[in-house]
Amino acid sequence: MLEPVAIIDGCRTPFVKAGDAFSHVPAQTLGRIVTSELLARTQVDPHHVDEVVFGNVAQPMDATNIGRVIALQAGLPLSISAQTVSRNCASGLQSIVTAAHLIQSKSAEVVIAGGTESMSNIPLVFPKSMSLFLAKLSRSKTFLKKIKTFTAFRPAMLKPIIALVQGLNDPFCGLSMGQTAQVLANEFGISRNAQDQFALLSHQKALHAAASGRFAHEIVPVFAPQSKKIIDQDIGPRQGQSLEALGKLKPYFDRRHGSVTVGNSCPITDGASALLLMSAQKVKEHNLKPLAWIRGCAFGGLDPKRMGLGPAVAMPLALHKTSKTLNQMDLIEINEAFAAQVLAVLEVCKKPSTAHHVTIPHADTLSEIDPTILNVNGGAVALGHPVGTSGNRIVLTLAKELQLQNKSYGMASICIGGGQGGAIILEKD
Repeated sequence: MLEPVAIIDGCRTPFVKAGDAFSHVPAQTLGRIVTSELLARTQVDPHHVDEVVFGNVAQPMDATNIGRVIALQAGLPLSISAQTVSRNCASGLQSIVTAAHLIQSKSAEVVIAGGTESMSNIPLVFPKSMSLFLAKLSRSKTFLKKIKTFTAFRPAMLKPIIALVQGLNDPFCGLSMGQTAQVLANEFGISRNAQDQFALLSHQKALHAAASGRFAHEIVPVFAPQSKKIIDQDIGPRQGQSLEALGKLKPYFDRRHGSVTVGNSCPITDGASALLLMSAQKVKEHNLKPLAWIRGCAFGGLDPKRMGLGPAVAMPLALHKTSKTLNQMDLIEINEAFAAQVLAVLEVCKKPSTAHHVTIPHADTLSEIDPTILNVNGGAVALGHPVGTSGNRIVLTLAKELQLQNKSYGMASICIGGGQGGAIILEKD
């Protein structure tokens, strides 16, 4: 088994619905805020950091290799290298895995691993016909040639392509992420009521976590320039959410026969998260007490049409690698892309043979998940899902909760657009 890697500490911004308070805060700024706060909380000398790794999906046009931009904006020395990783919804988890591999291979000893996404600022894109028109116009040097070029203009050229919507459609199976959730709801017979109940519980748990101060351990307040307010809580969980209100929402991804709605799906969200990872040797040298140790991780693939079952594929791979079983986990985080998707994963964990269209490796490591240990502080249905960040956030929440509850083992897992799943196992120090 490879050497375990320590998670020293971590923090995140509040998660805010796209178009709301963070609409004027770019992804690199969100990443810079959590990186700076992480260095301040841990009091680690920036010169001791060997690498910065950030997950991100919608790379900003003005911040290519956003990991490097974040590192420099956070004041890290110019000599420290940085990289950006992308694995769709698991990009924030991939940053942790990449950082851990750097440490395990002795390529680094101290690494910042984060995820950031501003879904508010994913741009509109004009059709190819418009770009060709503009290119031809720029080559038209005389007035008469410009007039001639203008005669080829058509209003349809101005019809924008919404990059966010395009990015949430799978190029292989042709389905949107919401449609893949509806596939699982149909195949597993998951009722509308079960999905709405799951969504309601997510909101209730998230609100309770905020009220009890649990999220205060991980959230760093952010100044929102547009409203000139300090945002110190997630904007997503709804006070007074009810089954009645959820039941009034119409199916969104199959409007005639569907059961997946915007209410039992994750909202589109802005936010960032970061963790400080360190080798065992460095932990010993600095006499630190980590939040948790990374004991194992795994990624697995499956049919993109059923991408929501990714955790059911990845979790047993991680468990097998670490000689553990699911019933040994004290706490479990499964990212709530859709209520139907998580409920389908729970069905497969309980009875792997129900996954008729997906091969479940090492199915003997799985077992029924006790609902009282699952997403104890709510999940993405309430908090939101900034796609490049969520995989990092669930690991941060899990590590903090293991400490708060004085539990030993935890599992964090996420489904990944394109037909993958990722999972990581933590052990409290």
